[in-house]
Amino acid sequence: MDLVGAADPSAPPGPLTHLSLLDNSEARPLSGADGRSLPGSWSRSTPERATVLREDVRRCLQQQCGQTVRILHAKVAQKSYGNEKRFFCPPPCVYLTGPGWRVKPVQGQGETGSTVCGYMGLDGASGSAAETQKLNFEEQPDSREFGCAKTLYISDADKRKHFRLVLRLVLRGGRELGTFHSRLIKVISKPSQKKQSLKNTDLCISSGSKVSLFNRLRSQTVSTRYLSVEDGAFVASARQWAAFTLHLADDHCSQGDFPPREGYIRYGSLVQLVCTVTGITLPPMIIRKVTKQCALLDVDEPISQLHKCAFQFPGGPSGGGGTYLCLATEKVVQFQASPCPKEANRALLNDSSCWTIIGTESVEFSFSTSLACTREPVTPVPLIRTLELSGGGDVATLELHGENFHAELKVWFGDVEAETMYRYGGGPAVPGVRGARRGHLQQRLALAAHTHHGGGEPGARRRPLLP
Repeated sequence: MDLVGAADPSAPPGPLTHLSLLDNSEARPLSGADGRSLPGSWSRSTPERATVLREDVRRCLQQQCGQTVRILHAKVAQKSYGNEKRFFCPPPCVYLTGPGWRVKPVQGQGETGSTVCGYMGLDGASGSAAETQKLNFEEQPDSREFGCAKTLYISDADKRKHFRLVLRLVLRGGRELGTFHSRLIKVISKPSQKKQSLKNTDLCISSGSKVSLFNRLRSQTVSTRYLSVEDGAFVASARQWAAFTLHLADDHCSQGDFPPREGYIRYGSLVQLVCTVTGITLPPMIIRKVTKQCALLDVDEPISQLHKCAFQFPGGPSGGGGTYLCLATEKVVQFQASPCPKEANRALLNDSSCWTIIGTESVEFSFSTSLACTREPVTPVPLIRTLELSGGGDVATLELHGENFHAELKVWFGDVEAETMYRYGGGPAVPGVRGARRGHLQQRLALAAHTHHGGGEPGARRRPLLP
């Protein structure tokens, strides 16, 4: 289940809340001619079916069979013109996490290693081999499986201003697991060279947002290295990139201990980079604009996507050029810049201390195929936008508003199945379920937790959703 609008969209959903599909043999909720559930019709599994499902759920929770698909990508993509191919940089990558990926796909099957392969392309594409790239996942030291699409690009024949990446996962044996979409990516022709204005916030970078940094020596694609973290240390990797949270820092705060500050990042600001996976931070640094391999010390305009920048460590002797974050092959080191002899407000840098900054996005989908009662794909994944609790005690209902719901979807709280009422769009008012906003179709699930009686006692009784 993917929760939209949470404080940290990269955090996985809670392990005790999950969705499942009904078995084809299970009783269907009452529905109209269009297949939608009728107003006021609660659906739930039969007592016998619920008992079987509850055991499966408990086993899954105990064995931790969860599976997560995480897609990382840049917020913007530069368009290619003519015969050129400007590959997306940093390249979109996919991480598969969770012990469920290592569960044998077929009972008694003894094969080990990756059980899935992927195909990535742009939405709206034909899906041909020329427009998609195959991802071969390989296991990392931290048990995550990693795949990267290094040769994707968007041509000038595509007139869209935004697009999404599409990831198709196929299990060993040919069974399709599902199709997963990235967040929206903005198409730009080239990085803006004009002084950035806060009126165009699409290209600005705000405090607390996620960014990637890469260095490209002599503008050669093959020499691209990305700031990353490996074994607890910052490195310049030619293969994998990391997303960092870019914070506005404070002169009076110790390293790693700074209050969140809102606002857009400007050149000359004191900032701190925090790895989104490990939490490892670099010391506070001053971000500088770079032009013709010189750091501009008197520029305070907002930072824009794909700008060249440098990171200066505070302090140092007066009159010097300052010390800057730099790479030396795979190591991250410090570089002592020289003052510009002709202009006092500039410092002379080398290629390895000039970085390109770009905003990044990530989206996660968590599920468990060990709970699936059908062989259907797990996608489209339900997207929950709002949660609303109505009433209290044994008459409480929880309303989920979002997308990709359907009448066969069941919701569990731990090992407790909830009664479910499904509604679509703005129909007549239903007691306990609020209507959709005017002009906006939305799907709703109203939930009430219950437990079944013993085998000799028919029916079920309600129990509170919350203790």
